[in-house]
Amino acid sequence: MSTEPTRIALITGASRGIGKAIALRLARDGRHVVLVSRTEGPLNDVRHSIEQAGGKASVLAADIADAKAWGAAVESAAEQHGRLDILVNNAGITKDNLSLRMTDEDWNAVISTNLTSAFVAIRAAARSMMRNRFGRIVNISSTSGIVGNSGQANYAAAKSGLLGLTKTIARELGGKGITANVIAPGFIETDMTHNLPQQVKDHVLGLMALKRLGTPEDIAAAVAYVTSDEAGFLTGQTICVDGGMTMC
Repeated sequence: MSTEPTRIALITGASRGIGKAIALRLARDGRHVVLVSRTEGPLNDVRHSIEQAGGKASVLAADIADAKAWGAAVESAAEQHGRLDILVNNAGITKDNLSLRMTDEDWNAVISTNLTSAFVAIRAAARSMMRNRFGRIVNISSTSGIVGNSGQANYAAAKSGLLGLTKTIARELGGKGITANVIAPGFIETDMTHNLPQQVKDHVLGLMALKRLGTPEDIAAAVAYVTSDEAGFLTGQTICVDGGMTMC
């Protein structure tokens, strides 16, 4: 019988979409998942689903854009559970506009939520990971951060910034048994893409080798692998889960 401790995985933006799918998958794989979002109600629904399936989950309502409070919340979660093994920085927002019309407020809001929060969480989580000489850090980027996207200067900059952050963290913490990788989704069937005009969807499908939109479960499967014990020699990488759209 294995004496390995249950891995503790903290996932931001876990109340819906990709974050929820990641939480459900990691819980199914035997992780205790700490579900993070701004509001507790939807998180409790996800927690209930996980527990009904025999998994383990807890809820952490937090505003990841509040750097000081967010860092303290991550440290508190690690203390409460005795360790923190897996960190998935998934939460993100969009405030799209053409660059010449984008306000400072919209720029700062997206950078703070999509990029700064990931750095703050990594800095806080790394202490626990270093003590246990094990860690899996996953930053959910986007193909927009690789090829750019008109009207998304703030979003693309933040998602691209995650690539540089991840490579740096991989180099700094690799000697402590900690890996850091990026998953870059393409067009995924979520609330964000549901209301896109059909002509936009048709254009995107034309760019894809697989000729279908992705699902949150496609992203969750990739996260499950890079956070597994078997992925211990994979670090500093960007994995595009985009149906062959960018072939990055």
